Formats: sequence, structure tokens, C-alpha cells
Amino acid sequence: MRGNAEIGKRMTGRWPAKRLFDLLLTIPGIVLIAPLLIPIALLIKSRLGRPVLFRQIRPGQHGRPFVMAKFRTMTDQRDESGRLLPDAQRLTGLGSYLRASSLDELPALWCVLKGDMSLVGPRPLLMKYLDRYTPAQSRRNEMKPGITGLAQVNGRNAIGWEEKFRLDVWYVDHWSVWLDIKILWLTVRKVLKREGISATGQATMPEFLGSEFNLQD
Repeated sequence: MRGNAEIGKRMTGRWPAKRLFDLLLTIPGIVLIAPLLIPIALLIKSRLGRPVLFRQIRPGQHGRPFVMAKFRTMTDQRDESGRLLPDAQRLTGLGSYLRASSLDELPALWCVLKGDMSLVGPRPLLMKYLDRYTPAQSRRNEMKPGITGLAQVNGRNAIGWEEKFRLDVWYVDHWSVWLDIKILWLTVRKVLKREGISATGQATMPEFLGSEFNLQD
């Protein structure tokens, strides 16, 4: 118990430094990208219609829900039963470009400014995944979710869920400002090279159904 308390105290003590780091980069970042937002929004509106933004409730730190916003990259096409078509069929050429260049993530800077997200951290996944994590995997939610993260610069969507979660938890345990700086730099390199955008044979990452450990229990 003492060990857990000491870890919790140490982790709580580093949040102010991480928040300050986020604000120092996010505030000028929003000012710099502001001229890009309107042209991208107008282009999406002309190609996909409204809404321009994709909003979805995602789990934040400790699983608390928040509304995440991204530029919309898919249509709302549905089959005869009214179900959404697979991602590969709804993802447009414009959407593919926005994803490859990570321009679709720009609205998430507002989530960082509000304090719901961080520039760097485990990616915010789906609410329904919370009950599918093992106890070890659930530790990825001890930190605020990030626009980019350690998993994104080590394969992005080209690596499996288990490896993603292992990297997320490692990041939680080893966070430092210098680590965030390194990840941001590597993110820029990855975006320029457009590596790991999709899982093999998938337009996006396949659904996480739970680890083998959970499925066996």
C-alpha cells in the first residue's frame, strides 16, 4: 500500500509541469495554425457537407468522459439496414490526406487548451474499451490522453493493440518533459514520412475486442 501511495504522490506532483508544458506550446500553436483551419473547414464542407467536425465522447484521465473533436474524414454512408458502412468505404480521398498529414487532429488542440487532453499521452480510444482492458492496460488512463504518444512514434497503427498498450503504460511510468519533447520531434518526422497510418489490410485500426488474458477468463 505504501508503494502505491508513493507512486500516486510522485505522479500527481508532475501534472503541473506537464500542464505548463502543454500551454506553452499549445497557445502559440493555435495562433500559428489559425489560418489553416478555415480553408480546411471549407474544403471539408464542400466535399463532405456538414458537420465539418467529428465529435465523439472519449475517456479522459481516469476514464472521465470528454468530447473529442477532429476534422471529419469520412462520409455517413449506410447500408440498407441503416448501419454505417466499413471505414474503408466511408474514408474519402480528402480524409485519407488529412489523416496521413495529421491535419485532422488540429481541432484537438482546443481539447488540450481546455485541459481535457495533453499534447503527448496515450491516445483517447473508445468508451466501450474501458471494460476490456486488463488491470495493467487500464493504467494508460492514469494520464490525460494525448494528440500523439509513444505508441504513435513506434509504429502508430501498424503495431497491434497489445504493443500499443505496453508502450502507453511505459510512458505513464517514465514521463518527463524531455520525453515529451522527443516524442513531439519524432511525431513530426513520422508525419512527414507518413509511416504507420493504417493497420495492415485496414483503412483504420481494427476494433479492440480485449486481450487474450481477458478473453480466457
